[in-house]
Amino acid sequence: MDHDQNFKNLIVDYPRDAIALFAASAAADIDPSARITPIRQEQLKERLGDRFRELDVPLLVEWPDGRREAILFVIEEETDPRRFSIHRLAHYCLDLAAGFDTERVVPVVVFLHRGPFQRDLRLGTDSQDHLQFNFLSFSLAEEPADRHLHSSNLVARLNLPNMAYPPEARVDIYQQAMRGLLMLEPDHGRRAKYTDFIDMYADLDENGWAIYRARAAQEDDMAVSFRRKIEEEGREKGREEGRQEGAHDGAARVLLRLIARRFGDEACASVRSRVDAADLDAIMAWSDRILTAGSLEDVFR
Repeated sequence: MDHDQNFKNLIVDYPRDAIALFAASAAADIDPSARITPIRQEQLKERLGDRFRELDVPLLVEWPDGRREAILFVIEEETDPRRFSIHRLAHYCLDLAAGFDTERVVPVVVFLHRGPFQRDLRLGTDSQDHLQFNFLSFSLAEEPADRHLHSSNLVARLNLPNMAYPPEARVDIYQQAMRGLLMLEPDHGRRAKYTDFIDMYADLDENGWAIYRARAAQEDDMAVSFRRKIEEEGREKGREEGRQEGAHDGAARVLLRLIARRFGDEACASVRSRVDAADLDAIMAWSDRILTAGSLEDVFR
């Protein structure tokens, strides 16, 4: 499971909710007049060069009066605390500050698992610290889910399955996450996208699914109606892909048979992998050419 990409999408799609949940102390200073934009990878590569790290999620907060603040999200999935590097994080924050000409940098680390991670760094002598560094942290695995069951923060609702709750509450947690998604996100595409997110992290077994569907059917739950809708869309997409795949395979078989008749079995074998990998339009174009081609090369020119 690609945790980094899952959370990168989440933070980019819902930056204000992500800041409010994972960095509440920073959110207090961000009023509605502030503009929050993800810092594009191209910008980071240009400004940071080989110090760029693709899997971090930096946001740039800008106020009308010209103030700028970089909020750096780091998603930490390591269960071994020795693999988390506070030194690397400190380096990256300094690079961001220099690259974007700001001293307002807020490092935020979201921990997906419990663990005694190093939370601050002090460099100096016995008598004096010369460099101090710390960061905001949010441990999803230690955050009580019951604090967020009815939250209007969509990032919190989507992450209910990643929070702390009794094992027997897993179906309830899933149901509240889905309800939150459908109440707080009107866009159909994002609903489908984050249904997958909830499914991945809730990881219900067959018994859990059976309980959820039975309960929700009795309650006429909108989440179940939506799930049925996207499942039907998925089946229809699969049927359409199947039809396209069938047309592709049929056209490929005809073309290969024609090649074998015109140029021999060895010629057919030599291009089989190319034909199988080609799209339907290419296969149809080659099929047209074979009627007048003087050689195999003419077919694929």
